[in-house]
Amino acid sequence: MITSGGQCPQQRRDRQKAVRRHRLFALGLVGTGVVVVAAFVFRVGSEGPASSGSEGAASIGSAQAAPRTTGITASGAPAPPRPTGNVRIAAVGDVVMGSLPDDLPPDGGASFFAPVDDLLAGDVVLGNLEGTLATGGSSKCDDNDSPNCFAFRAPPSYGRWLRKAGFTAMNVANNHVDDFGAEGRRETFAALRSVNLPFTGRLGQITIQRVRGIRVALIGFAPDRGSNDLTNIPAAKRLTARAARMADIVIVTMHAGAEGSDRTHVEPGTEYFLGENRGDSYRFSRAVIDAGADLVVGSGPHVMRGMEFYKGRLIAYSLGNFTGYKVLSLGGTLSTSGVLQATLRADGTYVSGRLRPTQIVEPGTPELGGEAIDLVSSVSEEDFGSHAAHISADGTIERP
Repeated sequence: MITSGGQCPQQRRDRQKAVRRHRLFALGLVGTGVVVVAAFVFRVGSEGPASSGSEGAASIGSAQAAPRTTGITASGAPAPPRPTGNVRIAAVGDVVMGSLPDDLPPDGGASFFAPVDDLLAGDVVLGNLEGTLATGGSSKCDDNDSPNCFAFRAPPSYGRWLRKAGFTAMNVANNHVDDFGAEGRRETFAALRSVNLPFTGRLGQITIQRVRGIRVALIGFAPDRGSNDLTNIPAAKRLTARAARMADIVIVTMHAGAEGSDRTHVEPGTEYFLGENRGDSYRFSRAVIDAGADLVVGSGPHVMRGMEFYKGRLIAYSLGNFTGYKVLSLGGTLSTSGVLQATLRADGTYVSGRLRPTQIVEPGTPELGGEAIDLVSSVSEEDFGSHAAHISADGTIERP
């Protein structure tokens, strides 16, 4: 039978499947108070890290995934059993691979992560993309005479080095994704999609990565336009709760806190930097865990901060700078970095973790070593007392 549009039903179904795979959708989030700006379906192909075990990832704005809880579905049929097994996670802080036109690494960035890419291993490997992957757009600093204005853009081709290093997703909820305006954002997202590297952090965005049948939701928050707003804690809880209904494990990233070499401590209450509200990371982290988050990973202060456990869930308040080629201040705590490696069960409970120390060396590349374990261990005990994560000399992270 031919439809009125000239297509048989099978042709129409095939076309609808193709459209669903390749088009952008603008979808409403019912009852959350936020709106999906854009949702992308990513298909992770053979270029992905062979050791990741990932089956794919998608950023979605409607309840496409099965409910997180077991029981009876809306149709009255028994819900499928919850998956079992563990998920290995690796997370780092700010990633800056240089900035056009002159501050770029040698060999086109191909060996940029080589000294540390063995640490970027896991089912989910997450970093904060501090800047853009673009050649166009207008810099936010063009009409800004402030010495504190910084705009970063690396070539779009550098997306492949992120993927090659082992990253499975990038957070873009931060104050640098808009460095080159709408065109810079468009090119950045296109560069990531071109290498099948999902991202998270846009307003209303929940990114789902599947790992051997386990659904892992990634949500990024920042006090910046276009991102999920970490200063709006009720909205953050609603979005996190929604992710918890759609996935088995929920990982929240936050770009929060005042910046500087002396900002290694989590300050009580709202933090400010250059007059900007940088959020209350302490209250935010607890709120999203109350709403269903299983791991919270922070960046933003450009230094490492402490770790603690809340309701059995790990909070890493800041992982500092992971890389900063010729554009970030270095030395002391600003060069101290690390890779958080954590293993969670399919129900989100903590199994084990380790902090692998790294450091940034001139002119801004990462290498193994440094003082991350001593720094994070000491500030954890000082800031969180009985809730502090216990970090041993080899970096093993244990619950109190």
